[in-house]
Amino acid sequence: FCPLPETSSPSLKTGAYVLIAVGAVTMLMGFLGCLGAVNEIRCLLGLYFTCLLVILITQVSAGLIIYFQKEMLKEELSNVVEKLIQTYDPLNEEEKNLQDAWDYVQRQIACCGWEGAEDWKNNAILINKSLTEYPCSCYNSSEDYVAYSGFCTEGLPSNSTVTFADWPVHQQGCMNGVETWLKDNLGIILGVCTGVAVVELLGMILSIALCKNIHSEDYTKVPKS
Repeated sequence: FCPLPETSSPSLKTGAYVLIAVGAVTMLMGFLGCLGAVNEIRCLLGLYFTCLLVILITQVSAGLIIYFQKEMLKEELSNVVEKLIQTYDPLNEEEKNLQDAWDYVQRQIACCGWEGAEDWKNNAILINKSLTEYPCSCYNSSEDYVAYSGFCTEGLPSNSTVTFADWPVHQQGCMNGVETWLKDNLGIILGVCTGVAVVELLGMILSIALCKNIHSEDYTKVPKS
């Protein structure tokens, strides 16, 4: 996987590592479940059940942490985005993936900056150019010829006294946009989470039921390496 960017906070890094670990356990769990079910091996089915239980507990714990620590996480995310905006450089290949992700967020949510377009006044490159350019992904127009990333000059006045107020960009900050998106899609998010939990519970029930129905184990069925 790609290395985590230096701008990530400790909590976001920890969350990313937890997701990676859960993904690895899920792959291993699926393999063990299939092997145990096909060859009727109780210990593998038991291990499959244990893995599902651990994943379910981890998901519930993560949900509780996010709910009760949402203000702290929001503050940390704000610090990450503010630092990203300040150091945003289209020529910086090391941070390209993170910058492209942020450009995508600004385009899709039709927002600019974290709290507002004024956040981009703190970008080092735009300061050096006296704000005569603006982030392309913030462009407030349906025209397709503007680039999806980097900085643009399209639509700016020709004089040299440009301010951020002259930028043809969205004024809404992405913080409000993200919160609005989450509220609008809360039902879908909860539905997906509930569906995943139900599937995991069914898998646990079926593995226990199958395990009880196995009266004898034949380990000769297990493939030899």
